[in-house]
Order: sequence, then C-alpha cells, then structure tokens
Amino acid sequence: SQIRNVIKTFRDKLPEMFPGRDEVPKTLIFAKTDSHADDIINIVREEFAEENAFCKKITYKTDENPKSVLASFRNDYYPRIAVTVDMIATGTDVKPLECLVFMRDVKSKNYFEQMKGRGTRTLGYDDLKKVTPSVHTSKTGFVIVDAVGVSRSVKTDSRPLERKKSVPLKDLLQGVLMGQTDEDTYTSLAGRLARLGKQITEDERKKFKQLSGGKTINKLAHDMLDAYNPDKLIETATEKFNLRPDSEPGEDQKQDAQKELINRARDTFTGELNEFIENVRKSHEQIIDAINLDEVEYAGWDKQAKVKAKDTIEDFKTFMEANKDEITALSIFYNQPYNRRNITYEMIKDVLNTLKQNKPRLAPARVWQAYEQVEKVNGKSPRNELTALVSLIRRITGIDDTLTSFEQTVNRNFQKWVFDKQAGPLKFTEEQMAWLRMIKEHIISSVHIEKDDLDYAPFDGKGGVGKMHQLFGDEMAPIIDEMNEALAA
Repeated sequence: SQIRNVIKTFRDKLPEMFPGRDEVPKTLIFAKTDSHADDIINIVREEFAEENAFCKKITYKTDENPKSVLASFRNDYYPRIAVTVDMIATGTDVKPLECLVFMRDVKSKNYFEQMKGRGTRTLGYDDLKKVTPSVHTSKTGFVIVDAVGVSRSVKTDSRPLERKKSVPLKDLLQGVLMGQTDEDTYTSLAGRLARLGKQITEDERKKFKQLSGGKTINKLAHDMLDAYNPDKLIETATEKFNLRPDSEPGEDQKQDAQKELINRARDTFTGELNEFIENVRKSHEQIIDAINLDEVEYAGWDKQAKVKAKDTIEDFKTFMEANKDEITALSIFYNQPYNRRNITYEMIKDVLNTLKQNKPRLAPARVWQAYEQVEKVNGKSPRNELTALVSLIRRITGIDDTLTSFEQTVNRNFQKWVFDKQAGPLKFTEEQMAWLRMIKEHIISSVHIEKDDLDYAPFDGKGGVGKMHQLFGDEMAPIIDEMNEALAA
C-alpha cells in the first residue's frame, strides 16, 4: 500500500536523516482521518517490529486518555512515534519533537504554519537526552518528511527571522562587512548566528569573543535584532537625547538612534571574524535531504558518493601527514606508535582544534561517514569527536586494518588485560573491578587518564584518589599506567 511504501522508506532513511542514533527520534505523523491514523499506526508497528507502546494515536477519539498519551510523548521514552489528525496541530508544546511526517495535504497557509510550529521549539542537550538518549547535541532544528507534496503546494518559512533563506551565510556576512544594513539582511544573519550559538563548543565561544572585541555570539545576534526593534529604538533615543521617560522621541531622533544601533552591530564584523564564523558553521553543519514522493523511484547513495568519500579520506590523510611533525599527538602516532600511552586528552584536542580551524569540512563525523561508504566499519558511531578522531588516526597510520570505534577497541583491550592479570597471582575483587570499569569508561570518552582525574566525577563520588589507593595500595600508579598503555594498544 501507499502507506506502507512511505513508512518503509522513512524507516530505511532514518540513519541518513539522523546519523549515529540508536533510537527513532520523536516523530509526529499527520493523518487525514481517524481511520487513516489507525492504518498508519498498525503499519508503523509492523514495519518497525515494535510493540504498541512504540507508536500511539493522539486524537480526541482514542480509547486511551489523550492527555496522558500526550504527556508520555512529551516526557517519556515511549511512544517514539505519535499519529494525530488535528489534536497536536495547534497549542500543544512537544519540545523533544525532531521529525514531522505529513501524510495529508493542507490547504490553509496558517494551519500549515501551526502544524509545522510543533517542531520549531528548541531544547537543550540534557533535556533532549532524557527522552532520546543517543543524541549528541541540543535540538536546533527539525526535519519535515513530505509524503504528499504539502511543502510544494504551500510555500512557507517557519522561521520569521529568516528572510533570505537562499542567501549563503558567507554572503550575508560579506554584505554586512561591505555596508549592507537592510532589515532583511540583519534579521536573517541574526537568526543564523543565534542558531549557530546553540551548536558551538566552549573553545569556539572563547575564540569568538576574542575576535569580536568581547561580544558573545548571542550578544551580537541581539545587537542586530535591536537595530530594527521599535521598542529598542525608543529606549535608545530616549537615553541618547535625555528625554523624559513619558515622552515619545521624534522620527528624526529614532532614525538617529537606529543608525547608532545599526553601526554598533556592523562595526563588530571584520574579515577575520567572518572567516571564523564561516569555518565554524561548516564544522557543525549537517545538510539533510528528506523528500519522500508518493512513489519511491530510487533510494540509495549518489553514484558519485564513493568517489567523493574516497576524496574526503585522502584529503584527511594528506592533512594529517602534513602536520605530523608539528602536532605532538600526530608525531607520536606516526613516529612513535609504541608511545601511545602518553597521548593525553589535551593532545588530541589540539589535533581536533587545528583540523576544525583549517579544514572544517574534514570534521571527524564527516570523515567517519566517508569511511562507512567505502569499507566495513567496526562498532557503532563514536561517543564524541575526540574518540572518533583517535579511531580515524589509528586507521590511517595502520594501527587498525579497518576503522574501529575507539569504544570497541578499549572494551576489547580491557577484557584481554583483565583476563591476563587474573591469570596470574593477582585476583581483583568486585569493588576493585568496579573501579577498573570506571577507569575504562573514562579512557573511552577522554582517551587517557591521569591521577588528577580521580578527583572528578564519577571517581570523586566513590571516594576519589584516597579510595583507589585504599583498594589498590602501591599498585595504584602502576595500574593506571598499565591501563593507559594496554587499553590504547
């Protein structure tokens, strides 16, 4: 059936739309009628091979309490997919929602906007992770899967700030630098900066402030919006011309205030800052193409995808080899592989920062995806960029014959190390094993462990350095050194 065709394609394309996920993102499907919703639910459960809790109907005619189901959809792991006719079209907030599937057409522009509005709410990383555990970032956008052509019949834009959607960020930045200060340019650029502000790392925030003369990315976005905010114009004019709070500034005074606000924002931009913003944008950007037609004609990689993937891998190898004598961690991997136990978190972070600053399109996640297209990859997607980078460097330097997740490497080596230790006179107690597993998990996420790390979570909650010394005595330091060496082997 047409419904099954759409649901199967949606299921098969989820890894491309949401890479690295272990579960289906919170998804809302819009159906035509109540009976249409029932058909969709049955097919979803069949195609995903899941129980009733996985997919629920949220309409006024459902047998279950719709408010209770809606609360579960918003706050709990299940249901992952909800199907509705019109109950969640307006006035209902489901912040973890990341995907909208339209299986009905909509003629009203306002109604379509309200339906799309269900996906527009942003959500922080910690709150999103509570209901979708495998997410890697906060929610900064959502995906619309159009199975009926609704996006073609109704041309709209859910982000009111974005008025130059087709203009690249690079061109907006250059326009402002060259003196372009119209409202559409300012609001569009402010919206892009605000969105980027939710994605950048702490190091990138510091670098931004350094290049912008002390402004944060969010402050700059606010400054741009203030230039066309009527309330802000009145406030600025009142202060600038020492007017009484109860008086209204004249048009000339407001225009003068607006010019000041426009220049205040514009003067922040420099060529160096613009280049930094564009590079950061490239390193965080994820382009998603999710157009499902009534009949699926082709579902697969671009025929040139493997060629492009191989080019990406070669570019990555070339960059690493070119910097192997300049960056300490790379020098060890290439020239002293036996010395890998001494590679620290900070060393790998240095490689990552250099890569993102100079070659943002070679971000670890992208190179990892390139490898997935040309060879078998061992293990699930990496926990973070640092461990992905370690795995990639191990692959190109020949330590690993195939790309293997660092987590899998460490788990395998830990198992062997413990087995070898237990085969000798030393026998670990259950409490000692619990500590060794914590150390293993720390190495998986941070590459290396130092004695000082025992003063921080999760070790501090278990007694810290003192407790480990109590458990292992004089063997504590040798065990830490051994684990650094054996687990990274």
